[in-house]
Amino acid sequence: MTPLSRRIVASLFVTIVVTAVTQAANLLAFSVGNQLKVEILGQVSSYFLPAVLIFGVLVFLGGIAGWLAKRRFAWLVGLVAAVVGTLVGTTMQVVAQGQPVTADILTGLFSTLVSLNLIFVVAGTVATVTVGVNLFRMALAFRVKPVARRIALVRAPASSLAEGLVTHIKRKKVDLELADKQWDGYVAALEAAGWTTELVEPRDDLADSVFIEDSVVMLGGVAVITSPGAESRQAEIIATEATVRQLGLPVERILQPGTLDGGDVLKVGTTVYVGLGGRTNGEGIRQFRSIAKPLGFTVVAVPVTKALHLKTAVTALPDGTVIGYLPLVDNTSIFDRFLPVPEAEGTAVVVLEDDTLLMSSAAPKSAELFRGLGYRVVTVDISEFEKLEGCVTCLSVRIR
Repeated sequence: MTPLSRRIVASLFVTIVVTAVTQAANLLAFSVGNQLKVEILGQVSSYFLPAVLIFGVLVFLGGIAGWLAKRRFAWLVGLVAAVVGTLVGTTMQVVAQGQPVTADILTGLFSTLVSLNLIFVVAGTVATVTVGVNLFRMALAFRVKPVARRIALVRAPASSLAEGLVTHIKRKKVDLELADKQWDGYVAALEAAGWTTELVEPRDDLADSVFIEDSVVMLGGVAVITSPGAESRQAEIIATEATVRQLGLPVERILQPGTLDGGDVLKVGTTVYVGLGGRTNGEGIRQFRSIAKPLGFTVVAVPVTKALHLKTAVTALPDGTVIGYLPLVDNTSIFDRFLPVPEAEGTAVVVLEDDTLLMSSAAPKSAELFRGLGYRVVTVDISEFEKLEGCVTCLSVRIR
């Protein structure tokens, strides 16, 4: 069923046009019948004004009821509206002249349907079933094309970045000054590709907060606030949620005891692969599935035991091909199409455009592979974040 608000707007538009067409046809007929005398138009307009108003109200109500969408109902709407309009309008003219409404008068009023008011009745019916139906359908189908929005949420590195969690690799010393420069370069690459970056309020007490991808997942325009699996990261969602709400996005949430990190969520068309591993549990996936299904997405759980997150091991190209580094992937047969990459850092790509990828400069062989597939590749140095098991996808959340 079409929303009431859209039917009201469509009905109002149709009513204005149909009544104007009906009155114009009526005036033209009377003008021709009176040898094109201009002075007759004012008299006819005044006489039919009550009928036009009543006719318009009834057509409007018929539109709200949805009867103008189909011709088999629209002709009835037009006929009834025109007949009632002329009868009530003519009766009002009689009463205005001080005449009593007697049986003879009523008989005379009905006789006008095949004489004085016939043209109005025919014009109103025909206009409703032709112009009215076509315009009503067009008005209901009309959609204002939304302005494409390309926003990337980012969060500056905390001064405590070096204290970030490490689980699957050996801890290395992080150069904070270099990390800041690399983050600036990453943001610049997004902006150069036409993305507007939206800065989420940084917090120096949240060491891993630069990896903003873990705090929110975008699903069909809905922001799903996650439930980070690491206790030290749970406060990261506060500022992220505040930012997406400021952007006017509808919000859903994953609640404890469910846990889900955004880095475990890989969208490929309407299929969403969710990594089941150290940071994301079954209850988190269950809740996420209940959010995703009404939005038209199918959630597929994927075991992750060899990497921190699913998207540490695999991401996807714009054509839907899943790419990954074989030593980090538990089971490639889960994916419809899988392409192995030669370097661990080559597993992660950010799709900037349908033909453009953003990836780490630490994977030149993988970059060359993607170029051979026809993609334009933009590389950035994120070595300090890779020391903390981060990748290019971790550092932003793209809102389209």
